[in-house]
Amino acid sequence: MSREKRSFAQEVCVRSVGRAMQQAGMLWPGCRVGVAVSGGVDSFVLLRCLKLRQGIVPFHFELMAIHLNPGFDARSHAALLPWLAAEGIAAHIEVTDHGPHAHSEENRRRSTCFRCSWLRRKRLFELCAQYGLTHLALGHNADDLVQTFFLNLCRGGRVDGMSMNEPFFQGGLRLIRPLLLVEKKHILRAARQWALPVWSNVCPSAGQTARSDMGQSLESLYAVSKDARRCIFNALTRWQLEKNSIPPQIEPDSKL
Repeated sequence: MSREKRSFAQEVCVRSVGRAMQQAGMLWPGCRVGVAVSGGVDSFVLLRCLKLRQGIVPFHFELMAIHLNPGFDARSHAALLPWLAAEGIAAHIEVTDHGPHAHSEENRRRSTCFRCSWLRRKRLFELCAQYGLTHLALGHNADDLVQTFFLNLCRGGRVDGMSMNEPFFQGGLRLIRPLLLVEKKHILRAARQWALPVWSNVCPSAGQTARSDMGQSLESLYAVSKDARRCIFNALTRWQLEKNSIPPQIEPDSKL
């Protein structure tokens, strides 16, 4: 099989995922990775990159796509099924009521996004246990890292980011974010070039979250100098990479 000819954006995504996997020691022979696929560009590009990395790394690991339809449109994920079949990726697809519940009168005193996210995470962890998965891969990217850092700083009074590779619960599940070194602009271009069947987010709260507000606020900070955006992204991604890198004495060739 001939090697796929990739564009610059696609190559950035695939290589950056590989760099994060290797330096953070994310995967090892025989691990089983569940990929949370929402239908947006981030999770789709993540799944595509991990599928390509399967043919690059010197050992076998398994992939399973997990899609939890939030319940606003029970058929919105229809394009995902034939794509997964063509790629040969196993999947669990489930229609939930997480979205409508989070926006209901029952939940009116809580944050809709927090509630929906909590329900989704809870179900994802249940499915990881059900299928015996060792990893849960999330599609957070470098833009998400920057927004999270400033949200934690401005709203929580703490200096914290997003881990690339962290243990979760006592069952041995690991939470990984292989796209954390990749800027959104590259992900958007790569998704278009791969013609991924991304669908629109029909959630009534889309674009009205604390994260989206912070993203808009950061545009003013990026305007401080022509290099501000690049410097902020480089500093925070390097910080997280150094924080999550495996020590050189721990068999660096055995994990990716």
